[in-house]
Amino acid sequence: MTVRLHALATVLPPTTISQSHAADLFARQPSMSRLGSRLVRSVFAGAQVRTRRTVLRELGDAASGAPRDDATSPDAAAPSLGEGFLDPATGELAEPGTAARNEIFAREASGLFTAAARAALGRAAHLAPQDVTHVVTVSCTGFFAPGPDVRIVKALGLAPDVVRIHLGFMGCNAAFGALRTAAAFCTADPRAVVLVVCAELCTLHLHVRNDPDTIMGNALFGDGAAGVVLSARPGPAGDPLLELVDQETLLAPDGERELAWSIGDRGFEMILGAEVPRLIDAHVDSALRPLLDRAGRGVADIEHWAIHPGGRQILDRVEARLGLTARQMAASRDVLAEVGNISSVTILAVIERLLDQGLSGTLCAIAFGPGLSVESALLHRPEEA
Repeated sequence: MTVRLHALATVLPPTTISQSHAADLFARQPSMSRLGSRLVRSVFAGAQVRTRRTVLRELGDAASGAPRDDATSPDAAAPSLGEGFLDPATGELAEPGTAARNEIFAREASGLFTAAARAALGRAAHLAPQDVTHVVTVSCTGFFAPGPDVRIVKALGLAPDVVRIHLGFMGCNAAFGALRTAAAFCTADPRAVVLVVCAELCTLHLHVRNDPDTIMGNALFGDGAAGVVLSARPGPAGDPLLELVDQETLLAPDGERELAWSIGDRGFEMILGAEVPRLIDAHVDSALRPLLDRAGRGVADIEHWAIHPGGRQILDRVEARLGLTARQMAASRDVLAEVGNISSVTILAVIERLLDQGLSGTLCAIAFGPGLSVESALLHRPEEA
């Protein structure tokens, strides 16, 4: 039985923040030391991120008079000024409590979840909302109940007996867990249609601190959502749907403290240690080997690659370790440059970009998360019939 990705769509909030504006904003904060401000400018400049999206309009370039891109789905809620993160009179960033940040998450994530779900279903023209049998939602940047699964069912008019699953707090590679869950549903019931939606509002958890891990997080993370429709049902004749061939997971024996995500009194706390690129470099081969061995292939046999852009150094290490070309890394680097790291959403954005470029053949996708864990998948898109 072949499980297929019938459609994939990414939705971004309207407010853009350029890397240069973000660097200026954080570097000039009164609580930053002289060394910390220099580190901000160095890290932000070297991150290879040009722009990101945020639900916090007051943090965007528009707040400082720079142009802003308002293109987004009409379902995404328009954020309002004055969320309590920035004093417009002084330019000083505040540290709202976790409850205040999560309140914004519940409001803004609801719009992004439903927008991504509707956009994905809209691209699967041969399927209707009434066809959806399962909804799997994913996020590690906030919580609320009734949750995003309920919002999607009601907003899209799905059947009230749709099976709903939420995967929370799994980090940047959580989309793979959602795809694995969806594939299990489709394998158990060949008529199942599963809607997977990831939404992450990472900018709600930015902090003004002098430590390198926090500065790196501030330089990388953005907001957005992505929806995927999966089923074992055949698609329209001649439509080369993306087939989910196989998946693999590896929990590395080390790195548990280097990549972690916890809840603090002033938002969520990200630990993105300097050792993470080295650890990924050490384990990516062994993480991929079982997946490729089952397919009877080696790295050199795979033409297309989607690497989670967790940061420039991670992409550099994977490229060197696997011997990939600049062309094979281009989609991942482009996504990093244009939207940054959107946690679980990011790998789906990379795959969408490859599909938009006319991907055909076999694709290997890899993402990394807390633990340190490495998730991978083989996908295949046949040429049009």
